[in-house]
Amino acid sequence: MKPSLSALIIAKDEERDLPGCLESLKGLADEIVVLVDESTTDTTEEVARKAACTVGRRKFDDYAGQRQAALQMCTKEWVLWIDCDERLSPELKEALKVVASDGMPSGGFDLPFQVRFLGRTMQFGGLGGEHHVRLFRRDKTKFVGGQLHEGIVIDGDIHDYRGFGCVVHQPYRDISDYLSKLDRYTTLGAQKKLEAGRRFHFWHHLLLPWELFAGLVLKLGILDGYPGVVWATLSAVYTWLKYVKLGELNDRNRPRA
Repeated sequence: MKPSLSALIIAKDEERDLPGCLESLKGLADEIVVLVDESTTDTTEEVARKAACTVGRRKFDDYAGQRQAALQMCTKEWVLWIDCDERLSPELKEALKVVASDGMPSGGFDLPFQVRFLGRTMQFGGLGGEHHVRLFRRDKTKFVGGQLHEGIVIDGDIHDYRGFGCVVHQPYRDISDYLSKLDRYTTLGAQKKLEAGRRFHFWHHLLLPWELFAGLVLKLGILDGYPGVVWATLSAVYTWLKYVKLGELNDRNRPRA
């Protein structure tokens, strides 16, 4: 018998991506929990309710807190954490109908990911072979982390799924979408570094050419062609910009004479 499964989604202004995510869950999830950020301004909540999801609203504090709140809304034995810009491949969806069954590890499963960018499946640049723990028992799991990155602590063994299919992740629809998210993510990254006691130094400007070289050459990103070059370039800017913003935060928090 198929184990009971909740799908866990947090969302803010995701009316474009949410329908595709929900479609990929059809026939798998017994319950889909969508926790909507209170500051959402589009029809994300309406889309979720129309699809018969269990919907909540919550003021965003950080990603760990938001996902933990969504986890507490889930009621099934197993939980699948999925984001709005992710899709289950048909092969993985079929496999997950039986993979989380009796006799398997008590904690969770590490699932394979496939990252797509500008129409290409990325194989290099640090993106090939990506995998994350996304399927786990509800009562043995807790989200931890902070503003930018969250993780999970699971009381039990983690099984490395080696079956068919993957989670298809398209983090950015196009370059404009990347740039629209760049400001928020680099700000959160800078705040996290500030909280960790980090400071900006002039040599951090060298991160821009270094990260570009590392992405294109050391990580072989250039083998992904045009999308690989664009990804490596934008990633280098992302890393550099976090430190530039850290410098701004250092200045604001410097004691004044």
